[in-house]
Amino acid sequence: MTLTTYAAPLRPKPVDTISTEDVLAVLKPIWTVKPETADPGFRMRMVRLALQRLLVFALGVLTIWLIVFVVFDVAEHRLPLVFAVVITYGIAAYVILPRAIRIGLRILQRGRVPSYTTTGDGLPGDPVNLALIGTMRQLHQVFASAGWSKADPLSIVSSWRMVRAFLLSQPYPTAPFSTLYLFGRGQDVGFQQPIGDSPRKRNHVRFWGLPLERVESIDTPSFWLNASRPADDERALWVGAATRDTGFSLTRLSFQVTHATAADTDEERDFIVAELERHGVITNVRSHLPGERLSIGHVNHYLTNGVVAVAELGPVAG
Repeated sequence: MTLTTYAAPLRPKPVDTISTEDVLAVLKPIWTVKPETADPGFRMRMVRLALQRLLVFALGVLTIWLIVFVVFDVAEHRLPLVFAVVITYGIAAYVILPRAIRIGLRILQRGRVPSYTTTGDGLPGDPVNLALIGTMRQLHQVFASAGWSKADPLSIVSSWRMVRAFLLSQPYPTAPFSTLYLFGRGQDVGFQQPIGDSPRKRNHVRFWGLPLERVESIDTPSFWLNASRPADDERALWVGAATRDTGFSLTRLSFQVTHATAADTDEERDFIVAELERHGVITNVRSHLPGERLSIGHVNHYLTNGVVAVAELGPVAG
């Protein structure tokens, strides 16, 4: 519509005959009359966005320089090449890149409502895509009735058991989850459903409870402020992040070792909602699209349309 309307005077002209004056004649009315672009606030936002991207680009250049010309250069002069590469990878993936990513995210996401969880290093984790309303007791009953298992707490014992299961390809239906953070704390509970007998593949979801009085501000930054876990018998909003594990991989931004996950988290969200509906344990299912469009698209290789499926936990038969 914009090209058809505003660039109409240019269409009859051959490309090689279009001058700077012709282009300016088309742009000036848009800049000075069209509300979005004539608004000084819009121009300031564009300038701010350009500065943010410039800062992130500079941060990326500095990070690469630090890894290649400082860390690797020092390691290469003191260690055999293989060890130098291993040491450089460890420092880059687990020290330098996580910190650089955190700084970059603070620059780009400044003033925005977060729509994903974070790791212990402050890096982007799984997108928020599910919310169930009810008590913690109901949450346990609903997933148990659907054939899902509660994840074991993460500990040395459970971690070792998970490593053995991976190495020996033995089922571990209650394998622990790594800790992701939302509302200033790790997940309150997690549930999973193995895919076949492989310990590497599973449907899983983490939940964080939030008092219902905070729900009205779901589209505002205050919704995401730190909050303590509701009591087990308190009716609350259980905010969930659902993904499907498919094996092992490296994180996209920092190249850390992690579970490989299916990129389409919307599919996993829809699968869980369909499973719970099939067992008749949720009611009043609807979708919530935040009023502020959230930039989560390709963060940590996930694809999502930003929709959060919301439902109420129902009574469990028997």
